[in-house]
Amino acid sequence: MLDADTRFQPETLTRLVQPLQDKNVAAVSGHAKVGNLRRFIARCQALEYICGFNLDRRAYHHLNCITVVPGAVSAVRKNAVLQAGGISTDTLAEDTDLTLSLHREGFRIAYVSDALAFTEAPETIATLAKQRFRWAFGTIQCLWKHRDMVLNPRFKALGCFSLPGIWFFQVLLVAIAPVIDALVIGSLFLGKSSPSLYAYFGIFLLMDFLLAALACLMEHEPVRRAWLILPMRFVYRPMLSWVIWKALIKAAKGALVSWGKLERTASVT
Repeated sequence: MLDADTRFQPETLTRLVQPLQDKNVAAVSGHAKVGNLRRFIARCQALEYICGFNLDRRAYHHLNCITVVPGAVSAVRKNAVLQAGGISTDTLAEDTDLTLSLHREGFRIAYVSDALAFTEAPETIATLAKQRFRWAFGTIQCLWKHRDMVLNPRFKALGCFSLPGIWFFQVLLVAIAPVIDALVIGSLFLGKSSPSLYAYFGIFLLMDFLLAALACLMEHEPVRRAWLILPMRFVYRPMLSWVIWKALIKAAKGALVSWGKLERTASVT
């Protein structure tokens, strides 16, 4: 699967299908990169892809606990998809739903780091929020649909590590992190802080930067991109928190949410 707004290298398709020679492998995720870096928001997403999506898949590949084979760059085995019940329309995150369904059938999910594709990321806060709301709502739908897999030892690292990790790191922590940031910053300006709080806040930002720099080195990206992690904490993350809260409220109400359409600019270079 390759999105229409994605450009890929000629050898990407060959590299994607190679792991499918193993009959136990049902799907393969490629390495998606942001291809339009002309705006601040797009560059933030590029760093997010480096630090999170692609770096996580490197580890999850070895543990067989990849939770999503993205539509932007992936290969899937047809008979495995049919065995898993086909591509469901139950959620807005059909790629996550399919990946978890393939795991349920006992298949392996692979990641190929050198199968590169360059995708067009949203370039404004409004379009990014629209995209991430769909992702968040769809992910919550998938977590609920496949809730019996969470902490289920039958699914090994997937059930005991990566799925609980989504609940904690992508839902709970994203929802409350800006609140904690606001409390810390407020105490700094109101004079109700202690030297230890200043030190804690500084160390936390330093760790953010060092982890981003390490991710850039591992992904062979310019280390200077790691500096974006600092403004991302105060601009980018509050938006993601708002998206999570909106998705949780919509899900609790049982509201219907459409897939939606994003504006495309054909700016991938």
